Amino acid sequence: MRRKADDKRPEYRIGDVTRLTGLSADTLRYYEKIGLLPSIARTASGIRIYTDKDISRLRFIQRAQKMNFSLAEIASLLTMREAPQRARNNVRELTSMKLEEIEARLKDIRTLRNELQLLLNLCRTSDAGCPIIESLDRHENR
Repeated sequence: MRRKADDKRPEYRIGDVTRLTGLSADTLRYYEKIGLLPSIARTASGIRIYTDKDISRLRFIQRAQKMNFSLAEIASLLTMREAPQRARNNVRELTSMKLEEIEARLKDIRTLRNELQLLLNLCRTSDAGCPIIESLDRHENR
């Protein structure tokens, strides 16, 4: 981290940002390329210089990704972040849709868990063949 001589705000080079966020330099450049990050200021020699605001934005992106928002959805959230009171309904709607997706995936995962448990139980009690392989073979032929 460096400070400008005429400014008290810290500046971060790409290596600093990777250490602070755990994101790779390629990811940082990609986020800038697709517009999740605004164009990053550069030194005369072309070195990217990030600000606290950029770091805050990256952490926001990371938290949103952990909540399973896609990059396109995160782009929308970042736009809404600029005026959260006006965007409240849109954020609520997007989050509600995300919750519905997660609930559907949880249902699918529970079904898969039950099926795998059943196959394991069948395998434990079977003297001939392997019910797990047989079940996979049956699904392949459908």
